Amino acid sequence: MEININCDLGEKSKHHSTKHDPDLLKIVNSANIACGYHAGDEDTMKNTIEISKKNNVSIGAHPSFNDPDNFGRKRHNLSEKEIKKLIIDQYQILENIAAKLETKVTHIKPHGALNNMACENFDLAKVIAESIIEVNKNLIFLVPTGSEMEKAGKKLKMKVAAEIFADRNYEDDGNLVSRSKPNALITDPEVAKNHVIKMVKNQALNCFSGKQIPCDIDSVCVHGDGKSAVRTAKEIRSGLIKSGVTLRPLDNLKKFL
Repeated sequence: MEININCDLGEKSKHHSTKHDPDLLKIVNSANIACGYHAGDEDTMKNTIEISKKNNVSIGAHPSFNDPDNFGRKRHNLSEKEIKKLIIDQYQILENIAAKLETKVTHIKPHGALNNMACENFDLAKVIAESIIEVNKNLIFLVPTGSEMEKAGKKLKMKVAAEIFADRNYEDDGNLVSRSKPNALITDPEVAKNHVIKMVKNQALNCFSGKQIPCDIDSVCVHGDGKSAVRTAKEIRSGLIKSGVTLRPLDNLKKFL
């Protein structure tokens, strides 16, 4: 079995530090890089790409609403035209930097509120998917498993990679437990590791209630913030390898070759 580990990186801002990024880039297989709209800037993009190259980590654009004050976590109702411009502009910003460093952007994963809204709304998901196809039909669309983005990407015959979250609990409907609830986050690295291995082996979500929901799982998202971020990522990587899983960058997964 093949699995990818991805992480949101290059998110330097007043809300987030990038101090763990170099260590995480020795663990993960793919990096979703902030393109300056919710976090990051040209220097962080350049630095993240350079470290990614050294570690054979594939890079992707992590586009968001243009709202650095809220770290892209506030919902905005924009027109189709505005959404398309958001996606295309941020992809091109990262792609231009990547080209200068003789590498390429291989995937796109929406960030924050934009991601959450598109998970729930097929029409918005379709606009994002069509924007990605417009700039490069070979890009991989990295989306939460079971989401409207997964449905839109598959309907448009895109390369779709479905992800699960290592440090989040799930409700019985397959949605993430709200961060407002005490059981939303998994903070113990050992618990997160076992949570991930069980989901990957069963190709099913582990709901907090114990319910299992069958789904496609191509990638595991580990988060770069938090005191135990690096330790959790290490535990998950070693646990997956010990369980017989082969880890690969997104663009090297057999389903995309």
